[in-house]
Amino acid sequence: MLVHGWGRYPKISAQLTEPANPDSLLDQLRTCPPTDNTIPRGAGRSYGDSALGPHIMSSRHLDSLLSFDTETGLMHCGAGLTLDQLLQVCIPKGWFPAVVPGTKFVSIGGAIAADIHGKNHHGVGSFCNFTESITLALADGETVTCSRMDKPELFAATCGGMGLTGVIMDAVIRLEKVSSVFINTRALPSNNLQETLDLLEQHQDSKYVVAWLDCLAQGEQMGRGIVHLGDFDDSGRLKIHNRWGPSVPFNTPAVFLNKHSMRLFNSLYYNLYAGGDSNKISNESYDEYFFPLDSIGNWNRLYGRKGFLQYQFVVPSEAAAECIGGVLTRVAETGKGSFLAVLKNFGEANSNLLSFPRAGMTLTLDFKWESSLFPLLEELDAMVIAHGGRHYLAKDARLSESVFKAGYPRWEDFLKIKQQVDPENRFASLQSDRIGLTNCYSSPAP
Repeated sequence: MLVHGWGRYPKISAQLTEPANPDSLLDQLRTCPPTDNTIPRGAGRSYGDSALGPHIMSSRHLDSLLSFDTETGLMHCGAGLTLDQLLQVCIPKGWFPAVVPGTKFVSIGGAIAADIHGKNHHGVGSFCNFTESITLALADGETVTCSRMDKPELFAATCGGMGLTGVIMDAVIRLEKVSSVFINTRALPSNNLQETLDLLEQHQDSKYVVAWLDCLAQGEQMGRGIVHLGDFDDSGRLKIHNRWGPSVPFNTPAVFLNKHSMRLFNSLYYNLYAGGDSNKISNESYDEYFFPLDSIGNWNRLYGRKGFLQYQFVVPSEAAAECIGGVLTRVAETGKGSFLAVLKNFGEANSNLLSFPRAGMTLTLDFKWESSLFPLLEELDAMVIAHGGRHYLAKDARLSESVFKAGYPRWEDFLKIKQQVDPENRFASLQSDRIGLTNCYSSPAP
């Protein structure tokens, strides 16, 4: 069958198996020949090829809620459970995930494998900071439980390890106690990149902080944006909230996504907030604040039949103005702008070997697929690496081996652990081959 990630590039023909339960999954691992390379897949929300390969093993049926201690907030659940399903259970009890990404339709296993982050990394870190233990199915079909105290090296390789150490079967995660799931928000406009960076730094005491950028603005307005602040209110409203909007029924013709339409959208969005009262407090449900795009079904079709690439990197704070300024300048010059351009401040890195977040500023951009995009992205790669940065593997579909290894200095430590638990590289993806962590098959050319 034809399979792709959320960016819809690349698309490959693959065998997809969906074990009905943990025993069935283990049986498949035990009976498959050692040469049958496979990669685990959760809800399919990674953007590129990190969960793609000729054989894909889905965890979507491993979605049981095994236990939930409403006194401590510890939840034991299957790896296929999605954040959406988790929220249905924990919100009425006054609990909320400590870290959420921009969509609630990710699986718990995928959240751990990518060590996802949210708008509050500067304060609490990433998802795996709140992962207490993991049950992992190894290449030989045996299971092992790992944590910071028990097999800590395997735990550090699995958290952020993109499914390359084994199949995450279930995990214990620690939730956050909340009295409400409604968010008080403020929107602060900025006139240029330096103002945006300054506002992000000045408001690090806010629980949630994120900036939208007009990535096509040039000259003195380059890097202008809107900084959004947020925190839970104390209204006591613990109501599950689902917004359902339109669904995109077909692929939008790519010709509609051009520098003119994106410049118009960016100007309208910026002006929506630029003339407002920056002290005004608005109130939104968690669904509106954290997951705004989830209300649009199949929104990835808006980028056309060939899909899109999301490009996310982080650089140290001292290099942020120069590097991000250079990236935005090149994007604006080429006219390959993005509706989504998000800037956030990261706190300190954790100890996981391939986790993406590190102290500094992270920028995310979306680009529709076109062959002329790839030389630009290689230019941006060089800027990022020259400024001591790295790229997010969960968003990647084309990073080179040299760029990956320059950004992740602990990749050799990761390989030592992988070789201990998976010496024959049973777990491999198109991405892991491309970036030099495995050598099982070739990735498709752009």
